[in-house]
Amino acid sequence: MENNNDRTMDRRSFLRGTTLASTGAALGAITLAGQANASATGTQPELKHEQVASTATHTGKKAFPSLSEAEIAKLPRVKQKMVAPPFAPEHDPVAKGGPKVVEVTLTVEEMPWKLDDEAETIALTFNGSVPGPLIVVHEGDYVEVTMENPETNAMEHNVDFHSATGALGGGGLTHVLPGETAVLRWKATKPGAFVYHCAPGGSMIPYHVIKGMNGAVVVLPRDGLTDGRGNPITYDKMYYIGEQDFYVPKDENGNYMKFTEAGEDFSEVMELARGLIPTHEVFNGRVGALTGEGAMTAKVGEKVLFVHSQANRDCRPHLIGGHWNYSWEAGSFDDVPGRGHETAIIRGGSAGVFHYEFEQPGVYAYVNHNLIEATELGAVAHMVVEGEWNDDLMKQINKGGETV
Repeated sequence: MENNNDRTMDRRSFLRGTTLASTGAALGAITLAGQANASATGTQPELKHEQVASTATHTGKKAFPSLSEAEIAKLPRVKQKMVAPPFAPEHDPVAKGGPKVVEVTLTVEEMPWKLDDEAETIALTFNGSVPGPLIVVHEGDYVEVTMENPETNAMEHNVDFHSATGALGGGGLTHVLPGETAVLRWKATKPGAFVYHCAPGGSMIPYHVIKGMNGAVVVLPRDGLTDGRGNPITYDKMYYIGEQDFYVPKDENGNYMKFTEAGEDFSEVMELARGLIPTHEVFNGRVGALTGEGAMTAKVGEKVLFVHSQANRDCRPHLIGGHWNYSWEAGSFDDVPGRGHETAIIRGGSAGVFHYEFEQPGVYAYVNHNLIEATELGAVAHMVVEGEWNDDLMKQINKGGETV
């Protein structure tokens, strides 16, 4: 594998180029102007929950009053503790009180990443996990994101929140070179599940995404989930499954190539990725990450909310042996949830949400029902459920091989 000093320097210069710097500067100027205007406005009484939740526009959707910087400064602040998927951060299914400022820290880690027994890559991650941590807030909250790029990293990064309103999802305002930190605040006005990902510009956008640099945000309705008919939907636990396509190049002998620095494999990976056929399609970063000791768990009678994202390709999540009680396939909680669906389609660049109450014990397979991607590329997870078996739902009448 060629890796002379000239080539390495060219790559580093290319990777560290700020492709959207002018856009970021322009958006930053606009934001500062907006902040100045907001600071000049008069203050209003502190908002109460009913004021936030009841205002409606002519479209019938909830509207949230615009707050000045002085008013936002008076809101309670909560630091959300980030946890690695498949787990979700601690949260209230129904909001308590009025809006808050939820503080979130995303730290970029460029790190060696083992995909299976043969393949490895240099993953680009938020907080050291693939996918990045799930963020959970409520409609009307403000999300204050601290984006850190340690000086030990080699590449420039940023973050685009599909859940945010504004050009590039904040991507133009969060560019950070190694050693830099940016802080962005956005308002959660749209209830649902959304992808976030790194998007530094040009071909670096897909490169960073397919190296693992993506995650999801859940914006819960302030009054909690409903079935669209006014009936509440409750859950006992939430799991986050991030589906990820990887493209690991092979050498002339058919062996997976190994690299030592982030970005070193840019040309080889992108040449392979243009064929649109991944070498690995996995849940939570590795083949078998959510099986064995990593399997998700539940008990009979527990209600589980699954959040499933894919930042780049369409996928088809399916729980073998169950039918979703409720499903928000496109991720929008404004939609009336589907009932009793077996398989969903998650559009590339989006997240879906699925609710299921387990009725039987056992080991359930949760798969991408493009079965080639499940069995051959790794998109399989397990759900281990404990409890009493119900013969009325299923009973083995005769073992295979016996004559009836």
